[in-house]
Amino acid sequence: MDVRCKYEKLTKLLIKNNLSITTMESCTSGLIASLLTDTEGASQILKGACITYSNEAKVMAGVPKDIIETYGVYSKETACAMAKKCREAFNADIGIGITGSFGNVDPANKDSVPGQIHYSIAFDGEAIVKSAFLPAQPSRFDYKMYAAGLVVDDIFDFLKLKGINK
Repeated sequence: MDVRCKYEKLTKLLIKNNLSITTMESCTSGLIASLLTDTEGASQILKGACITYSNEAKVMAGVPKDIIETYGVYSKETACAMAKKCREAFNADIGIGITGSFGNVDPANKDSVPGQIHYSIAFDGEAIVKSAFLPAQPSRFDYKMYAAGLVVDDIFDFLKLKGINK
């Protein structure tokens, strides 16, 4: 199943189960939120979204500056803080945070590892955090779609563990 179809299925699942979602996205630049809203009725479930491409934007959105300074902007800890903070800010059931570096080294951040992403799913008082190395992609959009595909698969797995799969 392609990524767009997976997000359509996810949006419908969230609508059916009356669950809301929000995102704080860095490397995907809002693509996850966009994919969620490609399905009719998404306004019922998407509470809002933040694109926090810069470190300053992450801090302004609630990610503690000391987490970024201690662990780096491209870290599991930052991704987890992003998921928790957006969930809290928008009073949503599910928060998604994603950060990472695609094709090039980020000269502004020493922890940049091209192709490595970190993302987190916060739900019901807990959060899972994942990391992945993405294979080389032909474009930045393809990197974003690949990352969005990993995230949606893990959202489904997480919801299934919570008994939400119908």
